[in-house]
Amino acid sequence: MGYNFLVTGATGFIGTVLVDYLKKRNDKVRVLLRPESDVGKVSSMQVEVCRARYDDPESLRNALQGIDIVIHLAGVTKSIDEKGFYEGNVLPVKELMQVIREVNPGLQRFVLVSSLAAAGPADNPDPGIGEEAIPKPVSIYGKSKLEAEKICLSGKGAPSVTIVRPPAVYGPGDKDVLQFLQLLKKGLVVAAGDIGVQRLSLVYVDDLVRGIVMAAESLAGVGQTYFITSPKGYSWDELSSAAARELGVENVRKISLPKPLMRFLGHMAGFISSITGRAGFLSRDKVTEMVQDYWVCSPDKAKRRLGFTASVSLEEGMRSTIAWYKEQGWL
Repeated sequence: MGYNFLVTGATGFIGTVLVDYLKKRNDKVRVLLRPESDVGKVSSMQVEVCRARYDDPESLRNALQGIDIVIHLAGVTKSIDEKGFYEGNVLPVKELMQVIREVNPGLQRFVLVSSLAAAGPADNPDPGIGEEAIPKPVSIYGKSKLEAEKICLSGKGAPSVTIVRPPAVYGPGDKDVLQFLQLLKKGLVVAAGDIGVQRLSLVYVDDLVRGIVMAAESLAGVGQTYFITSPKGYSWDELSSAAARELGVENVRKISLPKPLMRFLGHMAGFISSITGRAGFLSRDKVTEMVQDYWVCSPDKAKRRLGFTASVSLEEGMRSTIAWYKEQGWL
């Protein structure tokens, strides 16, 4: 017998992979879908769909009845203001925890999929930031994710909680790494800051999903925070080399955009978004993250306490991701 899972954010990049993983294990999966969301996106998943709003406790009660483990993936990564991040990342967690205490106090685990942004960048690339470090988020997005973590861990009478902080996630279906690859196909690598200094952790989506479930089911996950990440932080040279071979690109030109220029562009993008009311890819908040040198987190705790090690190499992950993009006509 498997567990009864409730997954939020199931129609997103990570969520679709997670649901598929759980179904293959023969777990029972229910997905929480907002009333305005397109049910067509989950119809092919063949899972139970529960329509609910985070500001409607009654609908949340229905979604949470009979559930063993909640994996909360839903959230907001782009917003034109602080209010949008709070409403997308903090309030849903607050409401979920409150309703769980009322209708499902015996819930075995609540897993919040947070972000490396909640911890902030590392001071050095090796081994990177650890879970014991005092969080120092540099963006509004990161601060909102950290606030959600605090709500999970501080409530009295709350269910057992596990926090998972992924770094950048890539794999088939992801659109963020696609932009990097589209430029690389033209022979360009562009970084916001010093391209020779910057390092970043990555995790292939299949590895992340496996790590999330391991943390959810392990007693070592109770009340703990884990980075589910690659064994090391990668340089732009390593990233471009792994992908260029698959793209057939031989000569790559690397461009470092000065941090003051990026901050100016972020300011202008934010101004435009405030007029249009639509959040774009670039913003002051996003630029603040982009110009950091070391978005690197340590895999040590997850390896030591959960037995988790990322199994997909950078080369293998890039190969399968690029192959999928080509099949879709994206590259």
